Formats: sequence, structure tokens, C-alpha cells
Amino acid sequence: MADFVKPGAAPAPEDDGSIKRIRITLTSRNVRALEKVCADLKRGALEKDLQVRGPVRLPTKKLRICTRKAPCGEGTNTWDKYEMRIHKRIIDLHASKDKVRQITSISIEPGVEVEVVQHVDE
Repeated sequence: MADFVKPGAAPAPEDDGSIKRIRITLTSRNVRALEKVCADLKRGALEKDLQVRGPVRLPTKKLRICTRKAPCGEGTNTWDKYEMRIHKRIIDLHASKDKVRQITSISIEPGVEVEVVQHVDE
């Protein structure tokens, strides 16, 4: 959606090295892996002398499923309860695209999803 240009409008210039607001969203089911990746990202940003905010811990989503143990429905009413927790963190940076690429080139733990979004200041 960021590449969409209105008909008749001039295309936006590519990376000009200017400082932009970058939001990195990290999502995982494993808290330890998520915290490790957050710490690595923050450490890398502070080594480059960038302005960093976060990681901001968002509320954990708990996905729950309750199902009957008996396959046929007969017998006592016994239930199995399953739960999957999804943890989310947000890190905000003020940096150019090149520096963000250098910071995010770290090894990311398996099971951690990373989303990088550039916010336009208008």
C-alpha cells in the first residue's frame, strides 16, 4: 500500500538518507525469544546513537479452545482446554532506512515475526 501513487502525481523519491520514524512490531508465542530479539535490536540502535523508544509491551492475546474429550458425545462431560498466548512488542526508532537495515540484519530467533513500518510525518 505504501507504493501506491495517485495518477498524475509525481512518484516519491527513494531513500534520500533523511531521518524517518520507523516502527518495528515483534510478535511471538515464545516470550524469551521475543525479549532476546528486542534486546538485540535496542542494543544495536543505541550503538548507532539512534533515538529509541521501547520495547512497549502490548497486552497478551489468549486464544482459547474448549473441546469435549469423548469423540461420540456419550459418557461423562469431560473437557480439554487448550490455550495459545501471543506476545507483542513495539519499538520506535528515528533513523534512516540504511541504518534500520543494518540494525535489523541481526539473527532473529525462530518463531519471532518482525514487521517494519515507516511512518510519514505530515
